[in-house]
Amino acid sequence: MVTTKCIDAKNMTSLPSMFFYQAERFQQEPFIWGKKNGEYTSISWSDTKSKIISLANNLISKFSVQPGDRIMIVSENRPEWFISDLAIKSIGALTVPTYTTNTAVNHLHIINNSGAKIAIVSSPELSKPLITAASEADHDLTIIEMDEFSEGIGKNINKVNWNHLVNDKNTKLNYDLNKITREDACSIIYTSGTGGLPKGVVLSHGGVLCNCDGAMEVVEGLSINNEVFLSFLPLSHSYEHAAGMHFPVSLGAQIYYCERVDALINRMAEVSPTIMTAVPRLYETMREKIIHRLKSQSYIRKWLFNKTIELGRKEYEKLIPLNPLDLFINFLCTILVRKKILNTFGGRLKALVTGGAPLNYDVGVFFTALGIKILNGYGQTEASPVISANRPDNIRLHTVGPPLRGVSVKCANDGEILVKGELVMKGYWKDPDATISAINDDGWLHTGDIGYIDNQGSLIITDRKKDIIVNSGGDNISPQKIEGMICLNEEIDQAAVYGDDKPYLTAVIVTNPEWTKKWIEENKFDIENENLYENKNFNSKISRALLKTNKELSVIEKIKKFIFASEPFTTVNAQLTPTFKIRRHAIIRTYRNELDKLYR
Repeated sequence: MVTTKCIDAKNMTSLPSMFFYQAERFQQEPFIWGKKNGEYTSISWSDTKSKIISLANNLISKFSVQPGDRIMIVSENRPEWFISDLAIKSIGALTVPTYTTNTAVNHLHIINNSGAKIAIVSSPELSKPLITAASEADHDLTIIEMDEFSEGIGKNINKVNWNHLVNDKNTKLNYDLNKITREDACSIIYTSGTGGLPKGVVLSHGGVLCNCDGAMEVVEGLSINNEVFLSFLPLSHSYEHAAGMHFPVSLGAQIYYCERVDALINRMAEVSPTIMTAVPRLYETMREKIIHRLKSQSYIRKWLFNKTIELGRKEYEKLIPLNPLDLFINFLCTILVRKKILNTFGGRLKALVTGGAPLNYDVGVFFTALGIKILNGYGQTEASPVISANRPDNIRLHTVGPPLRGVSVKCANDGEILVKGELVMKGYWKDPDATISAINDDGWLHTGDIGYIDNQGSLIITDRKKDIIVNSGGDNISPQKIEGMICLNEEIDQAAVYGDDKPYLTAVIVTNPEWTKKWIEENKFDIENENLYENKNFNSKISRALLKTNKELSVIEKIKKFIFASEPFTTVNAQLTPTFKIRRHAIIRTYRNELDKLYR
């Protein structure tokens, strides 16, 4: 069921027209919330609209921005991000979002490739790599600063303060919104890139609106009414750009911005969101923390928690009916365990919509058993980005659900998933060859993923076409599945599997920091004078964890040997994407010599 707050995105001509339509309806109702002096403060729909119009008009009058021009946004999630994005799109220009983790090299590539002549930046810290890049760029760059800062400005750079641009009282947009159509480009989103330089994906207004319409069908079973979103995934990522920014507008929802991921747990309790978008890494981390905390609990609490998982899984999988005693205990588990878990998410959560990477089935069942509804989905930037998702009334965690409304999906002869519809990108920016390779003459997008559609119409992803390991015996092996299973061990935080043209698989392992710290304390290990990774007992612990995983893997999938990473995989060392997927090529490049020694 949906309420009158929701609108039909199919009838909207552009993303700005959808926002302005909703702003007229809700006027002074609170809309976007950001942290100020430690407290959340709101900006109403009407005030947001005024700031968007002011910034849009100033972009035209002071910077001569024309339709089709590109403007970068370099900022953490905050209300100013939303205002900037809609102002840019309201005058027919294109938003070019960039990750806050970008280096100067990343920024330089995007500045030169996109041709952006303006960048809206939030803070002095984020301005530093941008200024370094702009000093070496092919053209001049104007920086609009959200927070006033006195960072030194190099050559080719002008600087303007945000507050001088967003407070004009003119309530009329000096651009005809009717000129913007669904076919027009709205953004260039540079892929986070698990390999090579990121390509600019050109998305259309209609593509994102198609996603909003399809997502509306997905949440219809959640009794949509006065929804509250907590936005924490980077708005520069296509998933949050659509599902966490534009989709809430179509619902007439409020959006709270979480300024950093490590504050997420506190913000959930503070905000009490009803819907959140998330990536699988969030669930893996939360599961680890829940299990770690459980170890210090009493026997009764441990028994009750484990019983909750056991009966919740049994109820979800429906392999064996719950007997009367099970039903009674399960009822107690809901009162004593599941309600407490729900309260850690704020107490009002209707669903977590997950995407961006494969969700491990056991992790999904763990939270499902605890009463958290997870709608597992699938997509990619080139599809605006959501392609399919589970529906609330038929959650099947081993699948990524049926295609969204308005989306056609089929599988090629080699199993590659092909997608067609308004959601498909317009192409790669300044890369016609890559565009032709990705979209065939009939308009089908080649996703690069392998899978099939089951007898219930749900899509099942089996492999990543370009991420397959082919061992020396010619066997095709999916590393993502193995890595997900390895990381279910409490001892292991991250893993990257290796084995192309090799007789067996090996792995680079990052141990769980909390577990490692506890092991050091319990074993009185002298970390100052000894190498932890050379300790036989420590190695034995990790080996036993891998052996446990190997029992659930086929012969060719088993990990025979491993090495320890010298540091965690992070966005800083470019071994992790901003949505927490490992960059296998970067990791293998760093550790190839050590890994190859495991085969001698």
